[in-house]
Amino acid sequence: MAFSPARKSWPVYTAAMAAILLWSSAFPAIRYSLGFYSPESIMLFRFLAASATLAVIGAIKKIRLPHKKDIPIFVLGGFVGIFLYMLFSKFGAVSVEAGVGSFIIASIPVFALILSTFILKEKVGLACWAGVGISFAGLIVIMINQSAGLAIEIGVILFLLAAIAGSFHNIIQRKIMRTYTAMESITYSIFFATCFMLIYFPTLIREVPESNLSVNLIVAYLGVFPAALAYLSWNWALSKAEKTTYVIVFLYLSPFLASVIAYFWLGETFSIWTFLGGVVIIAGMVMTNWAAKK
Repeated sequence: MAFSPARKSWPVYTAAMAAILLWSSAFPAIRYSLGFYSPESIMLFRFLAASATLAVIGAIKKIRLPHKKDIPIFVLGGFVGIFLYMLFSKFGAVSVEAGVGSFIIASIPVFALILSTFILKEKVGLACWAGVGISFAGLIVIMINQSAGLAIEIGVILFLLAAIAGSFHNIIQRKIMRTYTAMESITYSIFFATCFMLIYFPTLIREVPESNLSVNLIVAYLGVFPAALAYLSWNWALSKAEKTTYVIVFLYLSPFLASVIAYFWLGETFSIWTFLGGVVIIAGMVMTNWAAKK
C-alpha cells in the first residue's frame, strides 16, 4: 500500500506504529489479568493510571482547559470512544482469546468508513462497500468457529460492538483536533471516560486485596502505556497525517502482533478457520482502504 514518500511522514508512521505495538500487547495482558480481576475492575484500574499519567504530562505541558461549549463532545468522545469500547472489549475478552479479539477489533477502519458516509457525508464507491462485505464474511467465519457455546458467541458480539465504538472514537477525535491539540483531545476524553468508569470503584476496592504485585504492575502498565501513551501517540499521528486513512491502516497489523504476543505469553493457538477468517477480514479492509484512497 503506497504511502507518501515525504520525510515529514515518517514521524507520523512511527507514532502510529508505536501505538499499534502497545495496543497489541494489551490483548494478552488483559487476558492474563482476568485471572485476578473482573473486567470492570481492570478497566477502572487501568484508566485511573492513564488519567494520572496524562494529568502529570498535561501539567508539565500546561495544556488548555476545554471551553464550556466543547465539553459535550469531550464527554461523548470519552463515553462512546473509550468507555463503551473498553467495556465491550473487556467483557468480550472473558470468553474470546486475545488473538481472535484483536482480529475483530481490526475491523474498526471498516466501521469508520460506514460511519463517515453518514456523519461526515463522505462519498463511498462500490469497491469500498465490496471490501466491507468481504470483511464481514471473515467475521462470520470467526463467529461460527467460536460459537460452540453461547458465552463465546456473546464474546464475539461484544468485540464487534467494541469495534463500532472504536470507529466512533477516530471520527470524534478527528473533529475535536480541529480546535484542540492531540494532547488536549485525548487527555480530556480519557478524563471523562474515567469518570464513567468510577461506578465500578466499589468492585475494584473489593478485588485489590485478592490480587498480587505482578498483576497490579501489569494493569498499571495497561494504563500508562497501551492507554495513556498509546492514545496520545495515536492522536498525534491522526492530527499530523495528511489523510486519516494513512494512519488507520496501521490497525491492520494489530491482529498479527497480538497473536504473536499471545502465543509466547499465554500459549494461545488459532484453529485454521479462525486464522482464515482473520485473513479474510484483513483482505477486505485492505481492499476498502485501497478503494477509499482512489
